[in-house]
Amino acid sequence: MINKFIINGAAITDIPSFYVEVNRVFMKNVDWQLGQSLDAFNDLLYGSFGAIDACIKNEIIWLDANQSKSALGFQTTIAYYQNKLSPGSPFNKELFLEKIEELKAGHGKTYYEIIKEIIAEHPHIILKEK
Repeated sequence: MINKFIINGAAITDIPSFYVEVNRVFMKNVDWQLGQSLDAFNDLLYGSFGAIDACIKNEIIWLDANQSKSALGFQTTIAYYQNKLSPGSPFNKELFLEKIEELKAGHGKTYYEIIKEIIAEHPHIILKEK
């Protein structure tokens, strides 16, 4: 048996809309919503809450993946990292400055690529981009 989930990439225009879509797909039978956090998304994929079942194969079909790739691409990722650098931010500013430089140099990962990398770390999940 395989659990199948369909992400509507056309609905993803930025980072907040990615999490709206994640909540729509994976958290519909849960009485709380996943926060806008890559760590939270990673936790979801382990299957201890939400619709993912770690005991069986899960297939994520990402429709309009190119739209999402563009929406969560270079500019969005730079803005995401710059937000981490705001005054009073508790984040490791050195790390995010490095991430910005890596992106500008052409070898950093975009938010979309980070999401794909997180999914790939879970052997019970197959990602199909369409």
